[in-house]
Amino acid sequence: MPASRTRHLCTVAAALALTAVGPATAASAAPAASDAAGLREVLFVGNNWDGTADVIKSSGDFAKVGRISVVPDQDQRMAEINADPVKWIYFMAIRNSVGEGHDQFADDMYSTPDGKSVVVSRPSFADVVSIDLATGKVNWRFAVSGYRADHMAVSPDGTRVAVSASTANTVHVLDIGTGKQLGSFATGDKPHENIFTRDGKYIWNMAIGDVNTALDDPVWDWTKGDRHITVVDATTYKQVKVIDMRQRLDAIGLKNYSDAVRPAVFSPDESKLYFQVSFFNGFLEYDVATDKITRVKTLPKNPATSEDRTTWVNDSRHHGIAMSPDGAELCVAGTMDDYATVVDRATLQEGPLVTASKPYWATVSGDGKDCIVSESGADQVTAIDFATGRKVTSIPVGDHPQRVRLGHVQTDWTGPGGS
Repeated sequence: MPASRTRHLCTVAAALALTAVGPATAASAAPAASDAAGLREVLFVGNNWDGTADVIKSSGDFAKVGRISVVPDQDQRMAEINADPVKWIYFMAIRNSVGEGHDQFADDMYSTPDGKSVVVSRPSFADVVSIDLATGKVNWRFAVSGYRADHMAVSPDGTRVAVSASTANTVHVLDIGTGKQLGSFATGDKPHENIFTRDGKYIWNMAIGDVNTALDDPVWDWTKGDRHITVVDATTYKQVKVIDMRQRLDAIGLKNYSDAVRPAVFSPDESKLYFQVSFFNGFLEYDVATDKITRVKTLPKNPATSEDRTTWVNDSRHHGIAMSPDGAELCVAGTMDDYATVVDRATLQEGPLVTASKPYWATVSGDGKDCIVSESGADQVTAIDFATGRKVTSIPVGDHPQRVRLGHVQTDWTGPGGS
């Protein structure tokens, strides 16, 4: 990992949000479709820097099924960017800040309920596209407000996707089949993670503020922007509640902790929210009913990790959290500390620290037995057994894997054109 990040164009870069992260749920578009004839459950692995998605088995040996390009229209998009000075400035700022010198082509993705297409958010192209899995061609494209697309969430019935438009402080909700906007809502600064509640009634959005500035000391925390959780009605897209973790952190004496909520996951009954915050090696537990932070878990530091916060990618320390289907264990990606670990939810005792190279995301395997972490520094995904906390296997994928999502493809699919 570089000792420092490229800082030129920092004025524009400060307007951009981190690419990484979201709740690590096992949700996929129309999960019941796994029982439907002609469909196969898989894991989509978004390789952010090379613009591909590897498709692997959702459990077992996690063997590769196929690969698809998520930038088949790259030449057209680049021509548009090169013809517009403002778009070009933002494109280059993304490359030189959150992209760590690379373009960001595959942030988040979900398959359609029929398993025929995959919908992908592309930060560098500021859009969401649907790609036909059989042909590899673009079905539809939605340009988000502003200049960067980020994390998405899919509704429980698989028919809608919510995507964060980082620089516009807006979340768009789209029809997954047509790309038509169904609604949108305003957020805090730099919207990031989105979560649909399991009944589909609400959307939770986490705004993380400016994560690309060098003002990382707690004394400068106020410069990072308006960071809060926005809860909206998923039918009307009207605001229901705003949760400012700054107030909740201060109430329990954690005034030096950042209130930028990063990846988060609900307990199975949605009574508790477990979330990570910028710069912290651990996570917090929030009780939804009482509106209070109830527990704080600090995880081990890697002695080899620099304590210079400006060397931590996009203000991360730990970035990626998942929960076993029964709610008994949490799986945490210790991004800057180069490990992942399974934590007992009742006692908050961590298990073995599984060595991993810049793990950037955590999700759950199709059978619920394993936690899957993306090792962005090693270009592989690694399965960790929830029961033992031990590594099961690693599977090589493309350049800089980040988001991993459960989804579906046609049973006989091996890639566009059968490749």
